[in-house]
Order: sequence, then C-alpha cells, then structure tokens
Amino acid sequence: MTHSATPIPAHMLPQTKRLPVVAALAISFARLVVIWDARRRTRQHLSRLDDRMLNDIGVSRAEARTEAERPFWMT
Repeated sequence: MTHSATPIPAHMLPQTKRLPVVAALAISFARLVVIWDARRRTRQHLSRLDDRMLNDIGVSRAEARTEAERPFWMT
C-alpha cells in the first residue's frame, strides 16, 4: 500500500501571524549579512574600475577611493 502526499490547498493551511522570535531574529540577521556582503563586493569592484569606467558612471577616482574605503556596515 502506497501513500501519496496530497498537497493541502493554501486556504486550508493555518494562518500564522508572526514567526517565533528566534526565527524572526535569524531572518533579520541573515538579511543584514546579505546587505553587508553586497556593499563589500560593490565597493571592492568600484575600487578596481579604471578611469575610463569611472568617467562613464560619473565618479572621480577620489570619490571612488573614498567610497571603497568605507566599512561594509556604513551606508
């Protein structure tokens, strides 16, 4: 005898209003890490652009250097 899993329609699932506190904190922290990593990578790439590319995006070498030197947690 085989049992096949029948999907439950979404309207029959219990409606959870909030995540447990630990789960909400973990998700918030994960989002923050993703943002920080994106900033770090973007600033790292900015520091590698040549003058022609910087000119194309309207950023001076000094502006690029200043931005690239900022810590990842700063906006």
